[in-house]
Amino acid sequence: MTRRICLNADIGELPGEAGTALDRAILKVVSRCSIACGGHAGDEQSMSLSLHMAKELGVLAGAHPSYPDREGFGRSRNNVSLSELAVSLKGQVSALQRLAAVTGVPVSHIKPHGTLYNDAARDGELASLVAGLCVDEGIHVLLGPPASEMERAAHAAGLSYIAEGFADRAYEADLSLTPRSFSGAVLEDHETQCAQALSMTLRHLVTARTGEIIPIRVQTICLHGDTPGAAENAARLRAALEQQGVGIGP
Repeated sequence: MTRRICLNADIGELPGEAGTALDRAILKVVSRCSIACGGHAGDEQSMSLSLHMAKELGVLAGAHPSYPDREGFGRSRNNVSLSELAVSLKGQVSALQRLAAVTGVPVSHIKPHGTLYNDAARDGELASLVAGLCVDEGIHVLLGPPASEMERAAHAAGLSYIAEGFADRAYEADLSLTPRSFSGAVLEDHETQCAQALSMTLRHLVTARTGEIIPIRVQTICLHGDTPGAAENAARLRAALEQQGVGIGP
């Protein structure tokens, strides 16, 4: 295999035994995961369980902090100030770090969640805050969208940056994700997901919602656990990549 891609998933977000079962199924397919650490979802129990599953299945684990917005699942800033946000994010990541130390799992990266992810992609001040969080926590890898303010802030801070694409989200012509309020923002059909992932991996291109074909370079592809059929689609996507000679790994 001459080409290689990392598959990643956001986990620890869905409640109960069904959520745990889905996370485990997806962890069997991916090579890296980002664990919700209390801002939009997750608590000590779910974080600990996620870390143990990642360790058992040989998957790299990272932190998935967000705006402090549990009611809205991290999709609203709620007028939190920059200084308040810094305190919240540090608390979220530090909580995961403490549990990871007990579990014997290094926290390998930080990936912001939801609206914070999208905002920090465009806002240099927020991007610098997230990069600074990595530095303060001794986490040397930031994961986020390609050609973004986050990527620039990561390089300025001396961090490694992993550019991420999405198999199950539509794109706009500026490479931003189509807002979830738009019809078709989430790609639920596995054939469409596979086609988009293969195009990004092999051709370095993605077709925007409006039809433009846009260059894109990514090192990892995210699979969302809350997309219908997530576990089955994740397995199909990995199989499709491997059939095209693409290796899967961190």
